[in-house]
Amino acid sequence: MKVTEHIAQAKNTLVSFEVLPPLKGKTITSLYDHLDPLMEFKPSWINVTYHRSETMFKKKADGTFEKIDVRKRPGTVGICAAIMNHYKIDAVPHLICGGFTKRETEDALIDLNFLGIDNVLVLRGDAAKNEASFEPEKDGNFFAIDLLKQVSSLNNGVYVDKDIQNGSKTNFCMGVAGYPEKHFEAPNLEIDLARMKEKVDAGAEYIMTQMFFDNQKFFDFVKSCRDMGITVPIIPGLKPITTKKQLSVLPRIFHVDIPTELSNEVLKCKTDADVETVGTKWLIQQSKELKDFGVPVLHYYTLGKPKIIWNVVKEVL
Repeated sequence: MKVTEHIAQAKNTLVSFEVLPPLKGKTITSLYDHLDPLMEFKPSWINVTYHRSETMFKKKADGTFEKIDVRKRPGTVGICAAIMNHYKIDAVPHLICGGFTKRETEDALIDLNFLGIDNVLVLRGDAAKNEASFEPEKDGNFFAIDLLKQVSSLNNGVYVDKDIQNGSKTNFCMGVAGYPEKHFEAPNLEIDLARMKEKVDAGAEYIMTQMFFDNQKFFDFVKSCRDMGITVPIIPGLKPITTKKQLSVLPRIFHVDIPTELSNEVLKCKTDADVETVGTKWLIQQSKELKDFGVPVLHYYTLGKPKIIWNVVKEVL
């Protein structure tokens, strides 16, 4: 079932979760152990992140170095299929530009279609660790909107290989990312919102936001989107603060602000266990306010913290 169909049929606020693929060498059991407790809440779908390969240099016997590409978290397509088979719920794979050619992307989409997966979250993805800024693969998509247009083309039966005539059409529901505090590469929020409108006009059917810790920024973002004529569902992405270190890490990596009230409470904590308590209480309050606001879905980035998310959702639903 499509994300938009879940939302249209819902009588109350839905819940969904996001997980990382296990590191290479781990089994699918580690992911099931992570998700099993959360199934109590009957999530409408599970998002599965996609990770590009990383460039590494391996020292050879002669002392020289060999450049190799390593994908540390493979398996997004297979994991989505496993989740759907194991839990009988929908899985939403992330689809990224970085590290993939258009043909590789098309092949992944064909696999997803064969598996009966109805949804994709379309993202540009981050720059490689050895790159100062994002660089696409040769013959790859540069921007999220380019990738979005490729998925839309396949939905219309148009393939990369132009020799394919009357090709079968896919029917993917496409989501895109939104940034209540603007994407860090956008010069200002107005231009960021204009780009968002372009994605919706190109076929995006819902928006999933970056994490945020100040609900007012989300409320303002929704109003700005609506004022621009963006009418698709906007889903808040939520994550708890769990360590003092995150006070500096999250703003640096994800370009989000930590409210003064929250940071002050975290700084009073003596241990990370105390921080988890503060972060859990904050996320519960955030979630309740968002639910009262009328968001269609509460989407939680679990990212190795299923117990905390369980404690939050138990209080909210």
